[in-house]
Amino acid sequence: MSLSYAYHDSPIGPLLLAGTDTDLCVLSFPRGSRARDPEDGWVEDKAPFAETFRQLDDYFAGKRLDFDLPLSPQGTAFQRSVWEQLVAIPYGETISYGELATRIGNRNASRAVGAANGANPIAIIIPCHRVIGADRSMTGFGGGIDLKRRLLNHELDHAPHTGDQGRLF
Repeated sequence: MSLSYAYHDSPIGPLLLAGTDTDLCVLSFPRGSRARDPEDGWVEDKAPFAETFRQLDDYFAGKRLDFDLPLSPQGTAFQRSVWEQLVAIPYGETISYGELATRIGNRNASRAVGAANGANPIAIIIPCHRVIGADRSMTGFGGGIDLKRRLLNHELDHAPHTGDQGRLF
């Protein structure tokens, strides 16, 4: 698939975005096991990403709690069902892989959910960083555990209320 791509400077480093004229397909971290580079056939063009840039800047400034963008993540039906549930996790909150498996209707699918979470092609906007271990531990994250901790702390710092969850990371 031929996509447009652009890099966007952020407090966590340059983010790679790729998509069509209307839909975002990729948001990749600058480092980590899931970092990506532009693929052959992708064309550098910032124009399709102006609104995405604005919403990311608002997120990192603590002014945006959720995103309103047309997304087109490519994956299996199971992966897409997991990603749909990720978007439902409120800003500043976390759930376990087991809870995410329960939400998709298969409480025994924690490992498969973890694999789908790790395959999320649109990081931050589809908030895979909000999923943690059942023991509240920081577990696998394509951008690295330190970045996961930074994103969660950022959200805790800017959440309208954190209830009794508090700063755990």
